[in-house]
Amino acid sequence: MISGKSKVASLAAVLSLMIGLSACSGGNNTVTNTVNSGNTAGTESNTAETAEGGGYVLGEQPLEFSFYGHYDWYTMPTWGEDLSTKWILDNKKVKVEPVSSGGNAKQKLSTMIVSGELPDVIWMERGADVEQLRAAGALVPFDDYLDKYPNLKEWAGEETLDMLRSSDGKLYQFPNWYTTQPNGNTGYLVNKKIYNELGTPPLETTDDLYAYLKLVKEKYPDVIPFEVGQGAEGVDVLSSAFAENRPYVYSALSMMAIPNGNEMTSVFKDEAFRSSLVYANQLYRDKLISQDAFTQNLEQVEQKIITGKIAVYAASSPTEYGAIGNSLLKEQDPDAGYIMVWPIHKAGLDKNKIFPGAYNQLGWNVSVITTAAKDPEAVFAFLDWFTGPEGQRIIMWGPEGKYWDGTDEEGAPLFTEAFTTDTKGRDELMNATVNLQWNGNTVYVDNSKMKFESTLPEDQKSWETKWQSEITWKTQYDTTEFVNLAPAGDSQEGIISQSVGEIYEKARAQAVLNAKNEAEVLAVLDKAEADAQQVGYSELLKFKTEKWQENLRKLGK
Repeated sequence: MISGKSKVASLAAVLSLMIGLSACSGGNNTVTNTVNSGNTAGTESNTAETAEGGGYVLGEQPLEFSFYGHYDWYTMPTWGEDLSTKWILDNKKVKVEPVSSGGNAKQKLSTMIVSGELPDVIWMERGADVEQLRAAGALVPFDDYLDKYPNLKEWAGEETLDMLRSSDGKLYQFPNWYTTQPNGNTGYLVNKKIYNELGTPPLETTDDLYAYLKLVKEKYPDVIPFEVGQGAEGVDVLSSAFAENRPYVYSALSMMAIPNGNEMTSVFKDEAFRSSLVYANQLYRDKLISQDAFTQNLEQVEQKIITGKIAVYAASSPTEYGAIGNSLLKEQDPDAGYIMVWPIHKAGLDKNKIFPGAYNQLGWNVSVITTAAKDPEAVFAFLDWFTGPEGQRIIMWGPEGKYWDGTDEEGAPLFTEAFTTDTKGRDELMNATVNLQWNGNTVYVDNSKMKFESTLPEDQKSWETKWQSEITWKTQYDTTEFVNLAPAGDSQEGIISQSVGEIYEKARAQAVLNAKNEAEVLAVLDKAEADAQQVGYSELLKFKTEKWQENLRKLGK
């Protein structure tokens, strides 16, 4: 039997074949499939301490494990410093030790593999990177734990778990913000004070938006008319305005493929994508969007939002900074703050068929338990508790007694008066745990919030929940059928994907920043199409089509 430590060491032995693990969704760099995939870590002699019923009981003894977030941007908050994790440390005796990426996640994971020192848990994107670690024997399967610890199975459901299973039929991935109902925050944030002072003109069509941004530039020269966020994400969001039933993720770097009939087709030929870049180029030339849109960092974006230095902001989750900015601006001026508007659409399209964002049953990312974990069952027991009602109540709203006290017959928290009167304290607590929500249970959290919000007068509803219920949840598209389309990085399709991605990123920036007119934008995209075909784009699209069709079969569609 191969021990966890030996398997990690085996990974280091095959690094001569390793390209590296990517730190982003659908990454193209992965470790090669070499180590025995018959993972037996979950049944080794070093098993979890169990109770009479056969399951590990949190709190009976200390549990400590290391946690690595596989993202350049991610820094885990110190465990035990906020009210929620301090309660978990004190009452469940669970301590989580962070492993930092140091701003270079790809290099960090490679270094850990070389040294034979993998963390116990890795929080990462689904797909090829997970599969390569799994095939190399570095991950622990969860199947033997699902009935002992039933929260994941109960709340995610068999269909979601089946979509997460690897090619060997086993489950290695613990999903984060999985769901069976719409969720998401993608959309358009609007500076309320500026909008009111300008007479609340219509903000429905792309023509309306352009006219409004021109007015903002004229009247408020120190304000960014249209903030598009880090990496010009708002430019991507705009593509949803130019076609019905067409979320921006189709033409984003993570997918780069447009479903058309039964096939995946080229993003460079997609009319919505082409129109959105023509539109964005016009905004850029007219100085209506951030001139450093492709180079600014998150901190710069945040400062503009929370200080009210933008008129409109489009992003995949504008509510994150919008909620903070709304609270801070209203403290200074009760007429200030932010609102959201129904997604922008091209004139002539049905506004009720415009979906800027997307959601899928599998949620965002996943946690995997590596064979380095001394007690993988105990770690799973914690993750399963964490995703259950009690864990979610505590990580979302703090320990019982302050912002909630007791639960109703369905297990939803009974929120206290402080939840609505001490909004600053509540928001500070919730913001402190955002980057500790590793396996969020969307249905439990959202339904708990909505049940409570429905009992409140309008002026007491939380800002974020208000706009989620009124706009964003209604305008997110179900893309479950398009998950796991990214190829393994060391495969032929993976190498092609990396090349096409480089062509895509260069063309997108050139089209917005350098083109002098519409004809030049389209010429950039035509050249990108030709270049992409030269490196094998059609082969990549065929691969994505096959994966898509496989997903449809799994979903019974």
